[in-house]
Amino acid sequence: MPDAMKTLLLNPPSFENFDGGASSRWPATREIESYWYPVWLTYPAGMIPGSRLLDASPHKVNWQQTVQICKDYEFLILFTSTVGLESDIKLIRKIKEANPGMKIAFVGPHGHIKPNETLMASEDIDFVTRGEFDHSVVEYAHGKPLSEIQGVSYRKDGKIVHNPERPQLHTEELDALPFATDIYKRDLEIERYNVPFLLHPYVSFYTTRGCPALCTFCMWPQTISGHAWRTRSTENVAREVKQALGYFPQMKEIFFDDDTFNIRKDRVIDLCGKFKPLKFQWSSTARVHSDYETIKAMADGGARLFIVGFESGDAQILKNIKKGATIEMARSFMKNCRKVGIRVHGDFIIGLPGETRETIQKTIDFAKELDCETIQVSLAHAMPGTELHDTMAAQGFLKVEALADSGGHQLPHIEYPHLSKAEMMSGVNRFYDEYYFRPKVVWRIVKEALWDSNERKRLYHEATEFLKLRAERLKWARQGGEDYKKPMISVPETPSASAND
Repeated sequence: MPDAMKTLLLNPPSFENFDGGASSRWPATREIESYWYPVWLTYPAGMIPGSRLLDASPHKVNWQQTVQICKDYEFLILFTSTVGLESDIKLIRKIKEANPGMKIAFVGPHGHIKPNETLMASEDIDFVTRGEFDHSVVEYAHGKPLSEIQGVSYRKDGKIVHNPERPQLHTEELDALPFATDIYKRDLEIERYNVPFLLHPYVSFYTTRGCPALCTFCMWPQTISGHAWRTRSTENVAREVKQALGYFPQMKEIFFDDDTFNIRKDRVIDLCGKFKPLKFQWSSTARVHSDYETIKAMADGGARLFIVGFESGDAQILKNIKKGATIEMARSFMKNCRKVGIRVHGDFIIGLPGETRETIQKTIDFAKELDCETIQVSLAHAMPGTELHDTMAAQGFLKVEALADSGGHQLPHIEYPHLSKAEMMSGVNRFYDEYYFRPKVVWRIVKEALWDSNERKRLYHEATEFLKLRAERLKWARQGGEDYKKPMISVPETPSASAND
């Protein structure tokens, strides 16, 4: 194999506090500054000799500094998103001006969904990838012609060419990939990564790819990772855990950032048996399907917290979004988590199909009943490439509106005749207020901060940021959704947003 091109893998700078990259399920500026690891970029970074992974936003590298860094490289692999695309196009124009010979590939869900539109957005892009891009970009870096690389789209003789799909990686191929933690150790500072409900500093990586669940709104399984659930061997995962524990003695926990970590009982129990002697704390995503035996095994293996997408407290809405879970399953799951002492961070969404003023309140009441340690409340977003996007467009509920404002904050872009954007934004504020301003929750948060000076500092910083954004949301809602910051990224107009979009 020929020598590799000198390659920079980039999670680009963008809006302040913007987490737009390779492992963020909703690319946006957060209510509270938080950053997820660019896991997807680590695999090709580990296979291209002499490469560097630059995660600009958490490392506070601005666009001018990024342009300067790019002068030293021949090939740029940039992870883009629907929300960040416009900013990324402007960035690569500056990069090309400074380094005209640089080759540029755009990777990530947006190029997978809209390869033609992405290529047409800028002549500076040499190719985009579709699906899992681990080996596509590595082959190009080693000199393989684009015409021979599966899973890429590019221009040739004034036309756009789409090469055949690349087969998904399965256990043997996933085990053969480099460890993400090798690249963290080489290129990143783990202290830069902060998520409010995870211990700091934390490290995250995947043990599986894909998700068999059919949730209509979820972007990753409907784009580059797919619905086929593919696993690394439990031995391979345990080896990376041991390595991470050696690399990062300051690390407080590992987060397993799979689309769904606990989907199969026998694998979870096998993993936890290998985790137990390592005596470390970990957290993961989880669905509410696990029974008491499985949850107890996870607790015994070091599990501290689960991120769970409850989404709604209305049974019909759960059916509408093909959640594959029920209200009773959620109650039982929470009960079992309490029994074994595992915390839960609950995710909820306002504005899903079937939402009304009554169901918003129903979900707020349901969340208070579950009483997770922490929650996140999002506005429903029909990201391009999802079934929700196609359904909302076909029904005329997908408005010509922005996914985010000029600061990268979420804006509602779904609106129903019976439920306005302003009412949904007000619902988000009311949800947070009713949930967190309960005396027992306030005491629960303050009590933890009393015994930990680092937690006190973090709590103060997060509370300040949250209250600032809360005030902005209230102002936006009172103005009926008008006169907010300039919209940044528009969704397609309804007539063109068909099932073929």
